[in-house]
Amino acid sequence: MTTLVWDKPAARSFRRILKRNPAFGADVQETLEKLAQDPFHPRLETHKLKGKLAGSWACSAGYDLRIVFDFVKSTTGETEILLIDIGTHDEVY
Repeated sequence: MTTLVWDKPAARSFRRILKRNPAFGADVQETLEKLAQDPFHPRLETHKLKGKLAGSWACSAGYDLRIVFDFVKSTTGETEILLIDIGTHDEVY
């Protein structure tokens, strides 16, 4: 299981999403659990990004929700997932 690390903007984005639509909380939580277990699970539709987000990855957290993240090394040398942004397709791209 991979450790998820929240970047401050990602945490803010998540709180904003929950304020607008609390029902999305369950979708995002389920997606984060799958992401921690297997970042390339078929349901997540994980893909590498191009353009200004080149080098980062994104996965689907529902119909129009996306989670943008990076794979990073921790101080112990283990791979962690740094959550960069959470929001609708238009908000994160």
